[in-house]
Order: sequence, then C-alpha cells, then structure tokens
Amino acid sequence: QLQASGGGLVQAGGSLRLSCTASGFTFDERAIGWFRQAPGKEREGVACMSSNDDSTHYFDSVKGRFTISRDVDKNMVYLHMNNLKSEDTAVYYCAADLLVGSCVSEYDYEYWGQGTLVTVSS
Repeated sequence: QLQASGGGLVQAGGSLRLSCTASGFTFDERAIGWFRQAPGKEREGVACMSSNDDSTHYFDSVKGRFTISRDVDKNMVYLHMNNLKSEDTAVYYCAADLLVGSCVSEYDYEYWGQGTLVTVSS
C-alpha cells in the first residue's frame, strides 16, 4: 500500500513537497511515478523514475519546476514542486511497480496511493 501526503493550499509561485510512503514493500528497485488528476480532467503523468538506473522523466507541463526523488533508507518517495501555477491544482497520486524500462505509462503501475490534493491559488 502507498500513502501520499503533503498536499495543501499554496499561492502561485510557491512550493510544496509531496511525500509517499510504502507499507509491505520497498521502493528500492521499483519504478516510481507521480500522476495527477485535475477536476473534470483525465489523470496525467507528472514525473517518474525508472527502476533499473534511476533515470527520470518529466512531463512537459512540469519540466524545470518539479523534481522526483527517492530515499531508499527512509523508504520514501518525494515530489518537490516549485513555482507552482494554478494549472497544477489537482489530486496527486504516487505509484510504484517492479516494471523495467519506460516508467511513463500509468497503466504499467500496480500499486497506487490514495492521492493528496494540491490547490494553487492565483
């Protein structure tokens, strides 16, 4: 099971750090991803990290502003979000899987957190 936290209300231009914890398994050697779903929209990718070489992928909308990371010792995954914009308002989900290769497709992930709401006021 995954648990995402750290969401909240922030002004445009501000920062937040989302966290994701796991119970029953470790993030080591797993692909991890952050996805989000805005009101009335489909879920979309935000960022992900592959399992084999820790390479990262950022979707165009967040490039240069968000950073995904993992702390193996603490068994935590983070999404650092800077220069937040109103269009970043969404429920953010963390996901993990043993998949190897590309980490970008949400359909490849088996484990999902419950989501944490990020609201950016303009």
